[in-house]
Amino acid sequence: MTGLVIVGHGTRSAAGVDQFAALVERVRRRGDTGDVEGGFIELSRPPLTDAVGALVARGHRALVALPLVLTAAGHGKGDIPAAMAREQERHPGLSYRYGRPLGPHPLLHDALEQRIDAALAGADRADTVLAGADRADAVLSGADRADAVLSGADRADTWVALIGRGSTDPDANAEVAKVARLLWEGRGYAGVEPGFVSLAQPSVPAVLERLRRLGARRIVVAPYFLFAGVLPDRIVAQSAEFAAAHPDLDVRVAEVIGDCDALADLVRERYAEALGGDIRMNCDTCAYRVLMPGFADKVGRPQRPHDHPDDPVGHHHHGHDHGHGQHHDQHHEHGSVAVVGGGPGPDDLITVRGKALLDAADVVVVDRLAPQGLLAGLRPDVLVVDAAKVPRGPSMAQEAINAALVSHARAGRRVVRLKGGDPYVFGRGHEEVQACAAAGVPVTVVPGVSSAIAAPALAGVPVTHRGVAHDVTVVSGHLPPGHPDSLVDWAALARARGTVVLLMAVDTIAKIAAVLIEHGRAPETPVLAVQDAGLPGQRSVPARLDEIGALAAREGIGPPAVFVLGPVVALATTGRTD
Repeated sequence: MTGLVIVGHGTRSAAGVDQFAALVERVRRRGDTGDVEGGFIELSRPPLTDAVGALVARGHRALVALPLVLTAAGHGKGDIPAAMAREQERHPGLSYRYGRPLGPHPLLHDALEQRIDAALAGADRADTVLAGADRADAVLSGADRADAVLSGADRADTWVALIGRGSTDPDANAEVAKVARLLWEGRGYAGVEPGFVSLAQPSVPAVLERLRRLGARRIVVAPYFLFAGVLPDRIVAQSAEFAAAHPDLDVRVAEVIGDCDALADLVRERYAEALGGDIRMNCDTCAYRVLMPGFADKVGRPQRPHDHPDDPVGHHHHGHDHGHGQHHDQHHEHGSVAVVGGGPGPDDLITVRGKALLDAADVVVVDRLAPQGLLAGLRPDVLVVDAAKVPRGPSMAQEAINAALVSHARAGRRVVRLKGGDPYVFGRGHEEVQACAAAGVPVTVVPGVSSAIAAPALAGVPVTHRGVAHDVTVVSGHLPPGHPDSLVDWAALARARGTVVLLMAVDTIAKIAAVLIEHGRAPETPVLAVQDAGLPGQRSVPARLDEIGALAAREGIGPPAVFVLGPVVALATTGRTD
């Protein structure tokens, strides 16, 4: 019979680990799912590699891998399959069929109903939150009402807040909303509202406040979780805090689903489905397949390690092989950083991916040269941090910028570092990427349209052209020739025949031109200074190489400006080309 490996995500809660182990044993005792083992992909023992290894050692070469998750988000769609792929590398010839997530399913809805009704019946449990001194004496103990049948009036006066984990996958969050509706149907509650404890809105306090405004006087908070853990504990704490602030409300927290016969029955059903081969996951609204607003960083791209606040003091990495239960010790709340190139100036020259990340951002750390018009389109609640970066003027130190990116991400926020041009073309973008990586913060880079190419193009100059220039060199002019820290070989540059584009050279252009001529570049080489490229005030000033220094000073050329020199300048078209 095909072996079954039940795959859990992992938790730092000892109670949650014990409940997982109890469920695995409950399924094993049923005897109709073959050989059964259970393991975690991280944080907890036993690790998945031990569970698979035990089944392989007993002769299994084909398995059913069942993700013990309620919704198909990053864990179910990416992390667990990646972990199983590593097991296949360890055990050549091993094959497996992948089961689908547990929810939504009537067995789960019935289990939720039982947990809600137990809380409503007033079971005397440590995690039940009771607000209002006048109500405390009226609540009967679990022993008094364990067998009580709730009346229709009990449910009709009760609102339920169904709280899911929360995900960066909108499809998974939509599943929680679907379960809330299914839980409401036909059960007689006043209403069931969905919410999330992390990564998605509405939050636990927001759902409770909504129900209060709808007139609720009794609320049961129902965690849509399988087992105990840090996040269910957080739901209890947030519910208790809300109840303490609203003593007129009766707020109670139901138990998690936990180890039970219903859950074991559902595992057996999913096992049978996997063996039958008809396993389908919803992809119509899956952010890993379909473009969803604000999620353009997921579509068609490999899974990257991401974080989830399963630990109140830190984060963990998915997609890493932790061996026999080992894991990284750096932990922080979920958050991420995207270093986004905003383009040369106009608002509409940012990439589609960059704009999607900007729309989804909680914090935007912006440079002076980034497209300022994009800030006007941000949500009102987005925090904008001005990094200034005015040349030779006041600005945040790079170390302070790095620290801000890391701290906001560690606080669970989506951070966009919005830069002008391309972040990897003299933008110090990789320094910020390195700082995030060193801090264990997930970071991605979104290339931008570089002003080195765009400014000449917007002024009608191609930096390469057939028969005219077969090479282009982009040079930083922020240090003049002869400066001890300069890394530019100006003599070699003077001997080159192609195009040279100078960035950050407003204050050094005269010295640069003199040195290029000194080392052999023709004094009559055409040069074009392009200021404020792509913006309404764009202007172009042509000159010879031996004249550009004096002319730039006389014309008042100031940053942002790009200098392009070489035979391609003679090809300039009249007017702008945008």
